[in-house]
Order: sequence, then structure tokens, then C-alpha cells
Amino acid sequence: MSSRLSGKTALITGGASGFGAGIARTFAKEGARVLIADVNLDGAQSIAEQINGIAAQADVTLSDDWTALKTLVAQHWGHLDILVNNAGITHLPAPMETITEDDFDRVLAVNAKSVYLSARTFVPDMKAAGTGAILNIASTAGVSPRPHLNWYNASKGWMITATKAMAVELAPFGVRVNCLNPVAGDTPLLASFMGEDTPEMRAKFLATIPLGRFSTPQDMGNAAAFLCSPEASMITGVALEVDGGRCI
Repeated sequence: MSSRLSGKTALITGGASGFGAGIARTFAKEGARVLIADVNLDGAQSIAEQINGIAAQADVTLSDDWTALKTLVAQHWGHLDILVNNAGITHLPAPMETITEDDFDRVLAVNAKSVYLSARTFVPDMKAAGTGAILNIASTAGVSPRPHLNWYNASKGWMITATKAMAVELAPFGVRVNCLNPVAGDTPLLASFMGEDTPEMRAKFLATIPLGRFSTPQDMGNAAAFLCSPEASMITGVALEVDGGRCI
């Protein structure tokens, strides 16, 4: 068992399933104390029980829920070392002009506004402490957009730019900010990306990935653990593609 995150405290949003659960499991194996925040409280509690962590129900689009998370962190640990903005959603594939305003607002609220709210909540304390690591989970869609996922693509492009802007502003305070760009993974969002989950659609997706497989939660956990560890102390503002060559 490695201990690259020994003694660190970490908050992971959307940690009840998929990539978030993979990051949570890896962080715990690496020695971190983990708080899993998710709208799915049962799922969050299930993962927390597996890793001896803490679970909380939270909607990342709501300021009050972020305030509650900060209070929970203070009660249990006193401070937060690592913030992982993993929660994300997409709209179903469709021509850009047909996406409803409600779907657009929801995608931007979960994928973009949540990063703003998380920063407003936890950045002041990280700046005061002179240390901290923030990891945003973006997507290859923000680098190499897929047709019919236009507004999801745009939200992830926003997240990549936000990561770089945060990194350059927070560097003087000792706070590092990076992001990961996974390709589609076999997670609850996969069917939404494809429109339908069939062997034919999976084969079509896989044909665009040179290594010939989807990203896994473990792939994401390994990359996240590195970027949030002291081993990456000279790395900030990076958008790391974990995509099997999809963006080449």
C-alpha cells in the first residue's frame, strides 16, 4: 500500500459512482481521509463505508450545500487539503439548437457554476494556509468536441480554461490547480453520451480511442492521486488527458 496522500484530507464531489468513486477509493488507499459529496446519499454512504470515509448529500449547484460541506470538513478535520470537482452531467446527443434551455442551464450549473462555488467556499482557507490542491474533472470533449454534444463540450472547455486561470492566480499562495480530461468511461454517463448503449455504439466509440478501451475509474484514480500528491508539487495549470490517445 502506497501512502503518497498520507495525512491529507480530501473532498470529492460526485463520488458515489463512476470516476468519482474510483478517485475516492484510490485516495483512501494512498492514505487520505475522504469526504464523498453526492446528490445520491445512499451511493455516497456505500462508497464511504468501503473506504472508512465520510458521506454527505450535496447539490453542487447550491451555495448553501457548499457551506454545509465546509462546516462538515471543519467539524471532522479542521481543514481541507484536496478539493476534487468531479460532479458532472451531460445533455443527450442532439443538434445544438434543439437542446432545451433547462438542459443547458443544468449542464452549465453542474459543470461550471459548481467550480465557482467550490472556489468561493474553500479557496480563502487554502490561501491562508499557503497550501492546497484543486483538481477539476473536465473531459476530452473540451479539447476535441464531439458533434451533438455541443453545450456539454463547451462546459468542459470552460472548465479547462477555469483551471488554468485559477492556477496562475493561486500559484503565489501555494495552491495548485489542475484538471483531468478523461475519454468516455464505462460509467453511468456513458449511455447519455452515446444516446443509446448498444454493442454497435460502443464499438463506434472505441474506434476513436487508439488504445482501444474506455477510461476506467482506476485510471482516473491513479492520475488524480499523482496530481494531488507532493510528487506533483511543480505541476499546476495542467489539463492531463487520460484518454488512450483520443486527442492525438
